Amino acid sequence: MCHLGWNHVYNFRLVNNQTKRARTALTIAGSDCSGGAGLEADLKTFTAHHVYGMAAVTCVVAENPRKVVSIHPVPSKIVCQQMKCCLEGMGSVSVKTGMLYSASIIRAVKKSISNFEFLISHLIVDPVMVATSGRRLLEKNAIRALKDLMGEHADLVTPNLDEAEILAERKIRSESQMETAAHLISQRFSCAVLLKGGHLEDRRRASDFLWNGRQGLWLRSARVHGIRTHGTGCVYSAAITANLASGRSLTVSVQRAKRFLTTAIRRAHKFGPWMALKVE
Repeated sequence: MCHLGWNHVYNFRLVNNQTKRARTALTIAGSDCSGGAGLEADLKTFTAHHVYGMAAVTCVVAENPRKVVSIHPVPSKIVCQQMKCCLEGMGSVSVKTGMLYSASIIRAVKKSISNFEFLISHLIVDPVMVATSGRRLLEKNAIRALKDLMGEHADLVTPNLDEAEILAERKIRSESQMETAAHLISQRFSCAVLLKGGHLEDRRRASDFLWNGRQGLWLRSARVHGIRTHGTGCVYSAAITANLASGRSLTVSVQRAKRFLTTAIRRAHKFGPWMALKVE
């Protein structure tokens, strides 16, 4: 399996030269010790987009691209304290959520977002429910709390097909069904939806559908074969968050994030104890 390739855009120019202010983004997510997903992937993506990244850790996860070994949730009080330390005294911050895991953590995040909503320019919710390896990353009794967070605060949600089926309460097997599901989710939670179609049985292309509540846009790229990826959803939502933090519109942010992710997949690094990571 592979980690995504980062080095094609990695540098440390974090300040917008036009406004002379630091562009900042906060990820609220689990920590992936192997570095390919979770807040580690988010922070790399922020930096690749010249955005200063901060992180509130929700869970410590022992994993690699092939398996999740164990999950240790952080106490919800500590999650709140991390968010407060990152947000208080800051200017406008773009925020994304990843793995939230439990109802208590989600409620703590929701409370903190309410307290600092005047400082949050955008909230992107990646409704992480299941790892690529198949391990559940959201407790069953936390789905209601996640829906409440989305409905009250999210500007954009970024479900994959499996997550969208839960949120829309219907099967999705085609592009037309993706459009219908995106409309339903948007209406239900009063936010824009980026429905990721990478798991559709289309060997030619990877197609995602953006619905902003008024109009839709298909984003398509040639499918990259021979690579089993890890952390694509994290990187996609983080790239959108970073572009929004840089002052771009939602549509442009999603388009740029799609291109960034496709390039990262094409340049993915092999991961495993039997081979070294390629460093360029």
